[in-house]
Amino acid sequence: MTSFVLDAIVPEFVRQFKAYVPSRPDPELMALYGVSRLHRLNNNENPLGPPAAAQEVLRRFPPPLGAVYPSGDSFYLRRRLGERLGVDPDQILFGNGANETIGLVLKAFCREGDNIVTADRTFAVYEWTARFSGVEVRLVPLRDGRFDVEGMLARIDERTKVVFVCNPNNPTGTYWDRATLLDFLARVDGRTIVVLDEAYAEFVESPDYPEGISLLPEHPNLVVFRTFSKMWGLAGLRIGYLIGERNLVDTVRRTCIVYSVNIVAQEAALAALDDPEHVPATRALVRGEKAYLLSELGAMSLPTASGEGNFVMVELPISDTLAYRKLMREGVMIRAMTDFRFPGWIRVSIGCHDAMEDFVAALRRTLE
Repeated sequence: MTSFVLDAIVPEFVRQFKAYVPSRPDPELMALYGVSRLHRLNNNENPLGPPAAAQEVLRRFPPPLGAVYPSGDSFYLRRRLGERLGVDPDQILFGNGANETIGLVLKAFCREGDNIVTADRTFAVYEWTARFSGVEVRLVPLRDGRFDVEGMLARIDERTKVVFVCNPNNPTGTYWDRATLLDFLARVDGRTIVVLDEAYAEFVESPDYPEGISLLPEHPNLVVFRTFSKMWGLAGLRIGYLIGERNLVDTVRRTCIVYSVNIVAQEAALAALDDPEHVPATRALVRGEKAYLLSELGAMSLPTASGEGNFVMVELPISDTLAYRKLMREGVMIRAMTDFRFPGWIRVSIGCHDAMEDFVAALRRTLE
């Protein structure tokens, strides 16, 4: 028998990394918890689903095209999106969800011994992807639920290659306004790549929110992430993108795996961009149901964290993991936040009114 010691060839940073374990499929969970329906309020999905135009693409997709490779660089989608955003299509790079674009940026600019800087309680994939790539992660505590400008600047050194800022932040919903962001970029002064993750930008209605794309001409070290998973309801098709200065994007493009964005995702996203009703309808739903949810949680005297985005954080008087199990038995799936460094909190995605009513009723019974 061949002698083989796996640990001898696995890097230390991979051995130390704890793999993410996704939840089981919904039918399995429903059978496990003995429920006949399940409200998915855990992943910040759009309860309206994809835009009507994208749904039509999915209904009419010709099966024979399943045997044909997609456009390797999302050619038509980049061209249409560039027109919409007022940028050169070559400044846009698509990936298999925004998660892939995070990995592309790290592969392009980081090597072992380098570091990234981000917040301690934000979208965890920045940290995870860096750690299993052998890159040091410098986590800066949130200050009053927000990214800490001074704290992040203090952690940047000559080996810092990327700074990740989630704006608005998942899960707190807080954001840097235009003045704060411009001050941060000025003080970084081009020393490192600054990634501005705007996964929830389309939900923001506050007038002082700075869309990073408008800042690209003056800040060639800035990269903006966007996704079709949240507002556009295409999470199941896995399609996201980054935008930046042409030379920077060309560098990241060298790390790409061609054909990672499938043909259905490209066609559905292209149709979604031309649907004029979807964004206003989603914003109206989120606005109304978030107000209802906050009112009900206030009546229960539960502390909340609710900024921009289609989610609300709730602090409970019981364990969040216990609350998760109890709510699952009521047919409601939420996100327990202990693993995201918010012990005792849950995050609730905004859904349609029946889901919000069912969640409120289930939470009342759970806490009683």
